[in-house]
Amino acid sequence: MNGPLKDLLVLDLTRVLVGPYCTMILSDLGARVIKVEAPEIGDDSRKFGPFVKDYSAYFMSLNRGKESIALNLKKEDDKKIFEKILAKADVLVENFKPGTLEKWGYGWKELCKKYPKLIYASASGFGQTGPLKELPAYDMVVQGMGGLMSVTGQPNSEPTRVGTSIGDITAGLFTAIGINAALYDRKKTGKGMYIDVSMLDCQIAILENAIARYLSKNEIPKPMGSRHPSIAPFEAFKTKDSYIIIAAGNDKLFESLCQTLNLNELINSSKFKSNSLRSENMNELKKILEDKLNNKTTNEWVKQFENLKIPCGPIYNIKEAVENPQVEARNMIVKAYHKVIGEFKLAGNPIKMSSYKDENKRGDIPDLDEHRKKILEEFI
Repeated sequence: MNGPLKDLLVLDLTRVLVGPYCTMILSDLGARVIKVEAPEIGDDSRKFGPFVKDYSAYFMSLNRGKESIALNLKKEDDKKIFEKILAKADVLVENFKPGTLEKWGYGWKELCKKYPKLIYASASGFGQTGPLKELPAYDMVVQGMGGLMSVTGQPNSEPTRVGTSIGDITAGLFTAIGINAALYDRKKTGKGMYIDVSMLDCQIAILENAIARYLSKNEIPKPMGSRHPSIAPFEAFKTKDSYIIIAAGNDKLFESLCQTLNLNELINSSKFKSNSLRSENMNELKKILEDKLNNKTTNEWVKQFENLKIPCGPIYNIKEAVENPQVEARNMIVKAYHKVIGEFKLAGNPIKMSSYKDENKRGDIPDLDEHRKKILEEFI
């Protein structure tokens, strides 16, 4: 694809999610990504469902636009091929367990001497330092250890996983950010650098309010369902037929909400006239609001609130979210081609840039080792 990273060569040694998500972003932004996979087996996610004609939709959604070559980095012939590609690469991305590439002779300390302009990014469960660095980790593990599951779900419920692999995805995002910062730095210094991203670190980094509450007040937050811990009303409310999200994040919005619901007496109430008071008395406020909201359907309230610029919305399932006209207008469902399946739909890139067209078609989805001949002809 055309984009700001055009002419950048990324050597992708990653598999499953955290690394492929990072390199997918780089590919969507125009980089050329050569994905190195294990011979015969390939990326583990090629065997993850759901499947379309025996091909993994999971794998296809993360690896569009990449080129695939199968190499065994323990074999001398394959190592020679790898090193030929590496010599021309701008970026190397890997998510092996720390120490693995060092054993194969491809750790940062070795490569930075041979390739001083190389940007080398490692994404792992716990990072390259610390007492847990050698432990394996999956998304679910870091959601638990990072505190995220302790603030997710309904009060007094069993531990609840966030409904997407946010541990992997946030680490993939932070790795992509780090790579782009390193590319900018290289333009100034002429030197590459090493980037170390930990999935656990990323969970700590995104806990915003929960971390702030603990570090400032020594308060240990608990699950609150859909409720915001310090803004009210800011959660899901029952209506006549389902639920509606209302996010009245300041006093002016709360006043508009009260006027719309014919609850003017709440505006200057000693229990509700400020955000802090509303947060303290949210259980009582929620009951009052839901008594009114129960008179109309969610769609009726959404139309009424939107006309008054009160932030609100329905709670969509995945089908409804994907088919939302706003999502379509933003080109967030795109297409890629697979030589057996044909056209395949997947999520688009939320980064829209004025200098580059956000194409509806992404690069083709690679079969294992599909680009061997092309790559060997170019690099060997």
